[in-house]
Amino acid sequence: MKFLKLLPILFIFFGNVPYKNEVHAEIKNPEDFRVLSNESKKLSISNVDFFIKKGDEYLKNGDFDKAKDSYLDARKLAKQLASFYSDLNSSFKGVDARIPKEMQMKGKQTLQILAESNGRLASIYIKTKKPEVAVPLLVETIRIMSPNSPEGKEAYGRLLQLGFVETKYKG
Repeated sequence: MKFLKLLPILFIFFGNVPYKNEVHAEIKNPEDFRVLSNESKKLSISNVDFFIKKGDEYLKNGDFDKAKDSYLDARKLAKQLASFYSDLNSSFKGVDARIPKEMQMKGKQTLQILAESNGRLASIYIKTKKPEVAVPLLVETIRIMSPNSPEGKEAYGRLLQLGFVETKYKG
């Protein structure tokens, strides 16, 4: 019974021995751990651009279905990225001004490429005689890029050609 009372004292005494052979994690190249900063990763603007270029290749070969799927993938990823950048932008407002500035810049790039994918997808829907599916994409392009931007003017011109709107935009 006395041995059991000594057991905690022994643990305290022998348990406080400093570790001389501790293993410390060493990072030789910190860029190796920034996996999403590489150009080939999935959550990046460059990957959206890759989907668009892949869709362009399919379109050049006349494969509308694969091109449409590739543009839809680009659109989906661009919308996700835009949402993430917007969330980070609003979360860091008033905390660190550098982060919202970076997120705003990346968000603009993402919206630009989203408008590009919307335009190409709308073209496919128009070519395949489904203009009713192209209209929401064109309207979204005008909404996210503004009617005064080149993308917005082009989208409105297409809506005019489709007969969805009748008034010519002079802006």
